[in-house]
Amino acid sequence: MTAAVNNARFATIAVGDSLPEREFDCDNVQLMLYNAALWNGHRIHFDEPYTKNVEGYPGLVLAGPMLGDWLHQCAEEWLADDGRIISIDYSNRVAAYVGDILTSGGTVTAVHPDKQELEIDIFIKNKEGAVVAPGTMVVRFGESW
Repeated sequence: MTAAVNNARFATIAVGDSLPEREFDCDNVQLMLYNAALWNGHRIHFDEPYTKNVEGYPGLVLAGPMLGDWLHQCAEEWLADDGRIISIDYSNRVAAYVGDILTSGGTVTAVHPDKQELEIDIFIKNKEGAVVAPGTMVVRFGESW
């Protein structure tokens, strides 16, 4: 993509615009493979009897970094080839479990034409609407990276 095309898309974005939401439904296998790739051996992510009987959780706990990856995916799909993520800051506030249906999304909160950058409030919510992972992100359009 050329800078002119990127500039044209950037010019159409305004504060209050929403990123398309994306739904996630993690199962036991996906959670196990994700944590294996990270060498994360915490038993709350793969040993359900331990998770429930020792740690007291209602089910296998989704890994925090997985939620961060889902926030990245939401923004990267929206950006396509027009831009890239410059920074992200998020936190895990509420535990999420295998079987929870989670939704990621975001809202543009600031537009900086001089840098072709946007600030975006991002989130992952559970089916009850509680935000389990809020955050902020800066994205840049154009060839200035």
